[in-house]
Amino acid sequence: MSPRAACASALCLLLLATGLTTAQAGRLYKWKDAQGVTHYAGKPPGQQAPAAGPVDVLHFQSTPSALVKLRLEKTPTRYQAWADNLLPGPVQVQLSFVRQRGLIASPDLPVRKLVPAHGSVLVSTLIVADPLAGSDFQLKLDAQPGDPQARPLDVMYQLPFDAPIRVDQGPGGHLSHDDAQNFDAIDFALPEGTPVLAARDGVVMQVEGDFDKAGLDKEKFGGRSNFVRILHGDGTMALYAHLKPEGVLVRAGQSVTTGQRIGLSGNTGFSTAPHLHFVVQVNTGMRLASVPIQMRGPLGELRFPDQAPGRQNTPR
Repeated sequence: MSPRAACASALCLLLLATGLTTAQAGRLYKWKDAQGVTHYAGKPPGQQAPAAGPVDVLHFQSTPSALVKLRLEKTPTRYQAWADNLLPGPVQVQLSFVRQRGLIASPDLPVRKLVPAHGSVLVSTLIVADPLAGSDFQLKLDAQPGDPQARPLDVMYQLPFDAPIRVDQGPGGHLSHDDAQNFDAIDFALPEGTPVLAARDGVVMQVEGDFDKAGLDKEKFGGRSNFVRILHGDGTMALYAHLKPEGVLVRAGQSVTTGQRIGLSGNTGFSTAPHLHFVVQVNTGMRLASVPIQMRGPLGELRFPDQAPGRQNTPR
């Protein structure tokens, strides 16, 4: 049987793109108890199995949390392609063919759909044109968090920490704030382990907390760090990034209030010194873009070096 015949009327390859990183570092703890029994766990030893000696920390690469899952339901003449949202907030998906033979898609691909929090949506039905001739296809599912219909409200954000203010890079900074996602971001210099506070009420949409590397190799570290993403009532999403390993203090789906501790600052990802990268973003249609914000500090509204009084930067 030829490879093409083996693929007839079957899914040959499924590609899932999460819109985030490709891999994250994980930890496994190893220790012996008083009886000499070796334990392996994802968390340090506790009271139920205390360590009787040194605790070894084993590092490994693990896949980050996915946004959605593509699910195919098959009948003799068609496939139904469903998108299952794994997040407690809306996700936009785009389904497209990488290749296809002997199939008709309804609606035509590529197609975009919005999947509600923890919901499932039928994205497209793939009909086998001639069951005797078979079919051969490859699908790609891309996803971006957020609802493209979101409209930011005029909100005053609270300073996301209680410490002296030092801005290392403001909106439009040339080091890493020169793209659409991060143009309006603010980098606050903070000692590692400084409590990070929610700047606005919302629901925790995503967390990543096991990445433990940092550097200025953008190809290697760009877009990778420990972070918390919080969804607000108007559909905007705040990203708190570069948190320390195991420095995430909240879980996905948790409601948080302004001023609540959500993490600990760190130096992970595209970074060379401890700091907090704070940005508010919206989904503009399978593409994240930052939005300008107003923020209040202890002495009133903050002004940034390239943001003149009475004017806000506009995303580009």
